[in-house]
Amino acid sequence: MNSNEFAKRRKQLMRMMGPDAVAIIAAAPVRIRNRDVEFSYRQDSDFAYLTGFPEPEAVAVLIPGRKQAEYILFCRERDPVMETWNGYRAGQEGACEIYGADDSFPITDIDDILPGLLEGRARVYYTVGEHPEFDQRVFGWINRIREGARRGVRPPDEYVSLEHLLHDMRLFKSKAEIKNMREAARISVEAHRRAMQICRPGLTEYQIEAEYLYHFRKNRSEPAYPPIVGGGNNACVLHYTENADELIDGDLLLVDAGAEFDYYAADITRTFPVNGRFSPAQRALYEVVLAAQEAAISKTRAGTHWNIPHMAAVETLTAGLVELGLLKGKLRPLIKNESYRRFYMHRTGHWLGMDVHDVGDYKVGDQWRVLEPGMVLTVEPGLYIPVDSKGVAKKWWGIGIRIEDDVLVTRAGADVLTSGAPKQVDEIEALMGAGSH
Repeated sequence: MNSNEFAKRRKQLMRMMGPDAVAIIAAAPVRIRNRDVEFSYRQDSDFAYLTGFPEPEAVAVLIPGRKQAEYILFCRERDPVMETWNGYRAGQEGACEIYGADDSFPITDIDDILPGLLEGRARVYYTVGEHPEFDQRVFGWINRIREGARRGVRPPDEYVSLEHLLHDMRLFKSKAEIKNMREAARISVEAHRRAMQICRPGLTEYQIEAEYLYHFRKNRSEPAYPPIVGGGNNACVLHYTENADELIDGDLLLVDAGAEFDYYAADITRTFPVNGRFSPAQRALYEVVLAAQEAAISKTRAGTHWNIPHMAAVETLTAGLVELGLLKGKLRPLIKNESYRRFYMHRTGHWLGMDVHDVGDYKVGDQWRVLEPGMVLTVEPGLYIPVDSKGVAKKWWGIGIRIEDDVLVTRAGADVLTSGAPKQVDEIEALMGAGSH
């Protein structure tokens, strides 16, 4: 992403902070996977959003109106020995020339320099709880300033969670962000199409998962989250990730998988028959979920509030369950009593962006958030009927269905970024019939 994009974000945030303020944002720490091995490093989303800086052991400081430097980046120094072992470091020169910092200091000097940058500032913007070890260092710096109050040093008076400003910014996607999200969606759609084509009885869930992982890495991306690949009754476990079982002829397969491209996520779920053909019962339930998703997407537009698409899905699902005999009673009382929650126990969507469950408030005060252009959300109704469901005919047992797409709110309505992944029954069966079974 162009460095100007990050500069615009920093300037916008500093305008919102106002004068007499300072913001501190820490990079994600390195996490240990097992002895002498680290997890693949992924930068903290807030830090990446403001800096584009990909390295650990870094701290960004924003000081609106400071003449010497408004944006200071503390990071590791260049070190030929360590770079031989672990790869290139930007160092202080790279922090300024490549990543746009006004000034940069070695991270080892932060204890000596940062407290002085906090002195005389009225407000400190910092989000507590994201990185507990770093929290203690921040508290230590502030306490050190307080100890100097008798010498005329002015400690900050107010401490504000940075996420209140920053996460509201992240809720509205720029053109550059939407471009990345379209690419993540394109890669993910191709992977779902490929999975439908190769799926057949006798394969395993992990073999299907491998197709997604291969396609993501082949396209310079990675999984945005651990893929859910659940055949048969496993699809009724909402966060099933074991992905270990054999695919059985006659079962459905639910796959929830999306790529992350340059820090931006896609999130798609498709449900399709292992053998390429829906049974009558599977098709009946599937059509209810599809209708619910279409109803929700039709309500996903600027000017409506967050809960309206969800309620459109709930109404369609409940009516469908009544028609199929899975619920008994009148529609309005069933919705009011949330009788549908036996078979549909989650919300219809969430914000999407740098994080799969992206930041941003769903309510402002006690009111649902109004949808505005530039917001991106998922729309993902489902129905789940586990084996041994009491009072439910056996033909419905072991069926779990979810259909999920990524939707950009525009002035014109809803732009479904993931529309290329088949979800109509005839489309799915045609694509699976074209595969080499």
